[in-house]
Amino acid sequence: MIILKARHLKKVFKGPGKCEILKEVSITLHAGETIAIMGSSGAGKSTLLHILGTLDTPSEGTLEIAGKNALSAQAATLRNQHIGFIFQNYNLLDEYSVIDNVLMPTRIARMSDKEDHAKKLLRGVGLEDHRHHLAKQLSGGEKQRAAIARAFCNNPDLILADEPTGNLDDANSTKIHELLISSAKTMHKGLIVVTHSDELAKQCDVIYTLRSGYLKKL
Repeated sequence: MIILKARHLKKVFKGPGKCEILKEVSITLHAGETIAIMGSSGAGKSTLLHILGTLDTPSEGTLEIAGKNALSAQAATLRNQHIGFIFQNYNLLDEYSVIDNVLMPTRIARMSDKEDHAKKLLRGVGLEDHRHHLAKQLSGGEKQRAAIARAFCNNPDLILADEPTGNLDDANSTKIHELLISSAKTMHKGLIVVTHSDELAKQCDVIYTLRSGYLKKL
């Protein structure tokens, strides 16, 4: 099953000296498949991920998620129903409990009570005993584990991760890499991760590099 299909994406930032970040990008992701996107800083990796996640729009091209046009007026609904995000800076709400953070996507999507599901996810990432702690009380590695649980909470088809271990030490990075890949495989989710980590990229099914506005499979 195809989860994501992007064709001929281009992104141009207009202004003094037009900047063409993405020139010609096409990518397909299947359920249960993991893809790593690598490239130098400033190459446009985060821009591409934001477009794939409907947080930004391309200047040209098409994007389908779960068989639906992701560039339509219903992009926000599509995002809430089908996409889970994991960010480098965790993006947790510090003054909320861990379980409230994990449940946030389901509440935004107005889903029925998912607390038992959230507890199961927290158990899977080793944080069930921390579920009533405030997010600000967690270590960096714990915050990213909570963020992974949050990304999976509304049972999305697609997980997008932007440098998920960029702020972590080597030991925590290795644990998060293994957890992220195993979670995607076990739950049969499509995963696209932007990373500078060779270790994480090598655990993915497919590796791409983004260079000079073009995506190339390694």
